[in-house]
Amino acid sequence: MSKRYEQRITDLIRRHVVQLVGNELNDPRVEGVTITDVEVSPDTKFAKVFYSLIGDDAKKEEVAEGLRSAQGWVTHELGRRLRTRNTPHVTFEFDPSLEYGDHMSRLLDDLKRQQDADA
Repeated sequence: MSKRYEQRITDLIRRHVVQLVGNELNDPRVEGVTITDVEVSPDTKFAKVFYSLIGDDAKKEEVAEGLRSAQGWVTHELGRRLRTRNTPHVTFEFDPSLEYGDHMSRLLDDLKRQQDADA
């Protein structure tokens, strides 16, 4: 497949998964999830959907379980909406980038407060 086609499918999948998880998935375990990225295999048979959230380990595990249970439904809904030759099998993977950014922001804020207090 061409890179342009692969990118177009990736963008479509991202758009649909954001809508499905954010608006149509009736599972309270997945509230507060942000879809950060989608990677599609070159043959468009597999799609890794990366998600992030800020919370403790118990919340992360709860969200992971909710998304694992919704994989089949999301794949089925994508098949109905995409109308492509291959319906990509969706898997969800945690992306720690938002959590890391939040942590770094707090560290910088603490450093700034310490500098202001020393001055």
